[in-house]
Amino acid sequence: MTTVGRSGRKLARIAATTTAAAAALSLLAACGSSASTDTAGSAAKPGASSAGSPGTGSTAAIPTEDVVSGVQADPKLEAELPASVRSSGTLILGTTQSPGTAGLPHGGENAAGQAIGLDVDLRNAVAKVLGISWNVQYGTFPTVIPGVQNGKYDVGQDNFGVTKAREQVVSFSTYLNDGQSFLGGSGSTLTSVTTLTDLCGLTVATSPGSTFQQILTAGASKCAAAGKKPYTVQYFTDSAPIFLGLANGKVDIYFGPTLSLKYEAAHIAGTRYLGQISATPVGFVTAKDSPLSKPLTDAVNELIANGDYAKIFAKWGVPGTGVSSSQVNPIPTL
Repeated sequence: MTTVGRSGRKLARIAATTTAAAAALSLLAACGSSASTDTAGSAAKPGASSAGSPGTGSTAAIPTEDVVSGVQADPKLEAELPASVRSSGTLILGTTQSPGTAGLPHGGENAAGQAIGLDVDLRNAVAKVLGISWNVQYGTFPTVIPGVQNGKYDVGQDNFGVTKAREQVVSFSTYLNDGQSFLGGSGSTLTSVTTLTDLCGLTVATSPGSTFQQILTAGASKCAAAGKKPYTVQYFTDSAPIFLGLANGKVDIYFGPTLSLKYEAAHIAGTRYLGQISATPVGFVTAKDSPLSKPLTDAVNELIANGDYAKIFAKWGVPGTGVSSSQVNPIPTL
């Protein structure tokens, strides 16, 4: 069980690293990406920070079960890949780096600096089915999809939800369902959020260029229509300052992905999961009408059929968030 003392240490660590994180983000934005090879074993990254369960510095709470090495390659699915990919045996994957454990269960790092998480296990399992390896290159959330469009990356993965706007410029191969949820701090007067008007008059933190921004922007007029003060939105590309804001009262609500917020609520004292208002299919992103979309989808469906997919979701404790079948470009809900 997480204690108040452990939460205090978490928040103290966040406060101490906020400046460094901002500097790192500036460098990341300037450089665009850094490369790493991500195979089924997830290569360690130089200079990676120590990771552990939030607020403890211990890896005891992080699942370590190997659910990838036993995945078998499928020659028929490998044959679906373009000849150039079969020849090189590698695909360039664009994503964002997730130091520490703040991004779990989607992605983070263990104490050795190795990439871990649900998304990492899923992509490595897909790679094994297709008989390829990932050359992982790091960008920022707003730059990954443009990077796929311009050919910098073959595939993008960063919990990208399927939307009408995105499907106009890229293709999706779905692999899970995630939702749009809310997290409150210990000082929050809310016990649940069921509609955007519950946020009226509050300061809401979220990430830029995301479905969360899209939802908040589209619903901005609802408070005025209800005769209430509008909510204020603050945008952060890193979660550390959001948790600091929740602790010091400068942020009332964190609007983010369901899986991550449920994980944080369970690991950080002084936070409270307030509910989900919608759900969205999430998938690998490829160039519009890319020949990679079908092999990726077929690989996910192979994992679903043979039970390896369920093992990955069971490892990370997120049942009920998987898909019954992967699809190329499903009908978007946003």
